[in-house]
Amino acid sequence: MLAAIPFPDISPEVFSFEIGGFGFALRWYALAYILGFLLAWWTVAALMRRPAMWPGGAAPMQPADTEGLLTWIILGVILGGRLGFVLFYQPTYFAANPLEILYIWQGGMAFHGGLAGAALAGLAFCRLHGVGALRLADAMALATPAGLFLGRVANFINAELWGAPTRMPWGVIFPGPAAECPWEWVGVCARHPTQLYEAGLEGLALGAVLFWMVWRRGALLRPGLVTGVFLGGYGLARFVVEFWRVADPQFISPDNPAGHVLRLGAAGLSMGQLLSLPMVAVGLWLAWRALRRPAPAT
Repeated sequence: MLAAIPFPDISPEVFSFEIGGFGFALRWYALAYILGFLLAWWTVAALMRRPAMWPGGAAPMQPADTEGLLTWIILGVILGGRLGFVLFYQPTYFAANPLEILYIWQGGMAFHGGLAGAALAGLAFCRLHGVGALRLADAMALATPAGLFLGRVANFINAELWGAPTRMPWGVIFPGPAAECPWEWVGVCARHPTQLYEAGLEGLALGAVLFWMVWRRGALLRPGLVTGVFLGGYGLARFVVEFWRVADPQFISPDNPAGHVLRLGAAGLSMGQLLSLPMVAVGLWLAWRALRRPAPAT
């Protein structure tokens, strides 16, 4: 009996239709973005309706202002995610094919770029509306893990970003020739479902910790604490999972089969690990800075 899990028969499209020669398809990945933004909007608005949770008993902004914030964040995530993918992962290709930078429907988004874009958009919103940046960052950090969970599940449905070959019983037999292993295991090739590892760590576990901090421990009373834990927690989770995740094809070569972008003797770091290390450092600094100061009075 094979100790592996067949890939579920799930179409990458939620539904599709064609009318008068015009076709439309809603993909799970697009739906994950839509639901992620809506959940983030709902979470931030809910926090703004609870002034007692914030220092001085005053929320950073009015709940109605979250609609304008959402527009800024959507633009920041999409532009930053796409440009991050172009610059961090395939700069040479897109330098030769610059028009394809606009083809976001073909895929190619980088979380670290999306995070930078969201941060810049949030800062711009704060400056225009006189909102405390660190307090708003805490609200946004709490709202992010749900979207991360949905995005990683969509990655799994798309059968992309899978991990290295494994003999573990929870290994998944991903479809397509690209997922074939360099060796066979009882006639099949099973790989680590690293998308689900990340969904569990970056989404469920990190989200549960942040919600516990906010709703049970009053973490919003210490500006920067929730943001610091989010950055450090995501960076650590991503760094660990990258040990089992297959590197992007453009980094793999005969003399670098692991796809390391920073060589450390016989070992090395992937692009995802390299980009996550600053997140861990900044997160630890923000959390330390928030905890060393007395909690403001409510």
